[in-house]
Amino acid sequence: MAFRGKEMMKKIMSKIGGEKNLAPGVKEALKKAIPNSKVVMNRAKRGLFAGRHIQFGNQISEDGGNKSRRSWKPNVQDKRLFSYILDRHVRVKVTTHAIRCIDKAGGIDEYLLKTPYHKMDTEMGILWKAKIEKLYEELGNMEVVFFTPEAEADLDQDFKDMRLEQREARKQLRRQIYGWSDKQKQIEEQQEDLNPNSWGGNSHDIFNNRGSSYY
Repeated sequence: MAFRGKEMMKKIMSKIGGEKNLAPGVKEALKKAIPNSKVVMNRAKRGLFAGRHIQFGNQISEDGGNKSRRSWKPNVQDKRLFSYILDRHVRVKVTTHAIRCIDKAGGIDEYLLKTPYHKMDTEMGILWKAKIEKLYEELGNMEVVFFTPEAEADLDQDFKDMRLEQREARKQLRRQIYGWSDKQKQIEEQQEDLNPNSWGGNSHDIFNNRGSSYY
């Protein structure tokens, strides 16, 4: 375990060269962006724990009331959470409390955006929050183009044609792999005979000609 906020502040100050090189008001702004939790598990660096960490206390026996030191570890689960901005699932270790917070916020993206930096008590949470904020900022600067109803209808027709072509290609591939039986040929020939569009003329005239041939 480590005192996360103090350690992070010391690292930042050592890289900068001390508080003398900071402009007025920058240190207060850094404190707001750094987690203010005192004790954080080292295992929490690899997940979202939402403030749930190891706790210590006494285990008291029922007979003599003897006390012995013990610890309570959080319930950590390995979950796959879907991120809409990344358009993929993210595998992350989360506590059951963090899962409830994510469900309440409406998703992993909303949870990271709504939770302030000083409440993100792990480096992984701060990293993901900064990444999600940057992606949403880039998305907000993009231009949105709306299609006309005619263009949407053309796109739908193109998708339908593409699916039909893929289905026909799969059918041809299966024929090449598994062969082509005479029974299947007869079935297709019967279907073509029953299809009025394949007769080359008006179906009403063809039926009349067929009917008149019997007399």
